[in-house]
Amino acid sequence: MQTNNPRGKSEKKGGSSKVHNFVVQGSILAVAGIIVRLIGMVYRIPLIDIIGNEGNGYYTSAYSVYSILLIISSYSLPTAVSKMVASRLAVGQYRNSSRILRAAFLYATIVGGAAALILWFGAGWFAELLGMPFCRYALQTLAPTVWIMAYLGVLRGYFQGHSTMVPTAVSQILEQIVNAVVSIGAATWLVQKGLEANLVYGETEYASAFGAAGGTIGTGAGAGIALLFFLLLLFSYRPVMRRQNRRDRTRRLDSYGRIFGVMTLTILPIVLSSTLYNISSVLDNYLFAEGLRNLGQEQQMAELWGVFGEYHLLFNIPVALANSLSSSLIPSLANAVATRQRKQVIQKTRTAIRFTMMIAIPAAVGLTVLAGPISDLLFASHDNTLLIKLMQVGSAAVIFFSLSTVSNAILQGSNHMNIPLLNSGIALVPHIIALIVFQQVLGLGIYSVVYANILFALIVCVLNNLAIRRHLRYRQEYKKTFVIPLLASALMGAAAWGVCTGIQLLMPEDIAGSRIGLGIAVCCAVIAAVALYGIVLLKAGGFTRTEIREMPMGTRLLRAAERLHLM
Repeated sequence: MQTNNPRGKSEKKGGSSKVHNFVVQGSILAVAGIIVRLIGMVYRIPLIDIIGNEGNGYYTSAYSVYSILLIISSYSLPTAVSKMVASRLAVGQYRNSSRILRAAFLYATIVGGAAALILWFGAGWFAELLGMPFCRYALQTLAPTVWIMAYLGVLRGYFQGHSTMVPTAVSQILEQIVNAVVSIGAATWLVQKGLEANLVYGETEYASAFGAAGGTIGTGAGAGIALLFFLLLLFSYRPVMRRQNRRDRTRRLDSYGRIFGVMTLTILPIVLSSTLYNISSVLDNYLFAEGLRNLGQEQQMAELWGVFGEYHLLFNIPVALANSLSSSLIPSLANAVATRQRKQVIQKTRTAIRFTMMIAIPAAVGLTVLAGPISDLLFASHDNTLLIKLMQVGSAAVIFFSLSTVSNAILQGSNHMNIPLLNSGIALVPHIIALIVFQQVLGLGIYSVVYANILFALIVCVLNNLAIRRHLRYRQEYKKTFVIPLLASALMGAAAWGVCTGIQLLMPEDIAGSRIGLGIAVCCAVIAAVALYGIVLLKAGGFTRTEIREMPMGTRLLRAAERLHLM
């Protein structure tokens, strides 16, 4: 495990090596994020086939409530703990970092337990509020998971504070594999029990509701396995912690009262800003349900929200990369701020934004031009007309949510904790107004939620960018960060559409529309798109040789680019 220089001094070529390490650690988490999202997407396909669109609506609604309570109990803990641990390790305060771990465990016990009780006993009330009474079963099965995730958040944050993302990456993959297996098995079994309950009680919703609960049981099982992994890792790391503590010459130890005070001041702004940033999903659910009631269309709620859940699943895959980069950015920035290395702060800010846009922009274009084939490939069991349209008009959300996520992390990591809270609060007001107007006045239906979400993320992006410019004295570079990726993505999108369409035209009609045919066409289109995007990016000067060397496997990438005469 890597630890920071106790005195916070730069190594030889320290600036380059630290940015390289930040990119490597972010890439490790990003790769894990891709694997996790792919596993999530793969298992959600049979899960949705099992529970149907209505069951997916219950599942999505339950998750929106769960996500808010997760933010309060544990979402902020990796960020807060990693930031506090990293700043102590930067100056060699090992004993204080151990005290932070113990204090964080106590916080997780109290807050995580309270959140679990609220979700268990308040499940019926939340379900009625969201206009879907039958989602209470999924809510109750998520209650223990909230508590488990609180402890998991502490341990992830502790190891991230040591500037290693490997434990978090491994735990996320383990968590998702177990989640996938248990979710499908539990959903299959509970759907059958739900069909029996339908016959007994003369209802039609129990099968979908119980199936959704089966999916959420898998979430708890996955979290439990991840927690067990971290506990074993922590136990094996204890001898190292003891040696570090013996070497620690810190004269004054932080009292637990002071640690709780600092932790509260660190966690609270993150909790509030993250809650405001994510509560829009719960508000969307509630306001959309109310709108349908006013229009006399409440019977469509579960099915429409299920389709929106499929859209959310797809656009969240590339956004996960921004989340991964953000997780590695916060402790890295906190270290640079603690040791007063302004050049490192600026360099890491620039690198984070550029890498995020380098992935988010082509992802948004790809989801737009391949919306039809991707949707029909993944969700072949039902009509995807609405989902395809949602993807085509809403894929821009990938860019704005990715940029707002990483800019939140930049501000939090540079000790401007309250600014993301304020900006999210400001953006929430026009978001709510827009949703009501789009649905109630303009009659845009489920598209109202998509447009309102894009507006929210766009406003947060603009406000965060202004704050970063003001407080960090950072001047955004536009050509390499936005213009060149946009140009490369436009050419890439045209190529992807052409390859996919061309291959489908060459296939027999019965094969072209099958999952096998769609899979071949999409895979070929993606390979061609990635290759063309990389070529255009390099030819247009998107990266210098130095920047490529700082990437993971950068030396090999540079040699390959030079052999192909791309640089």
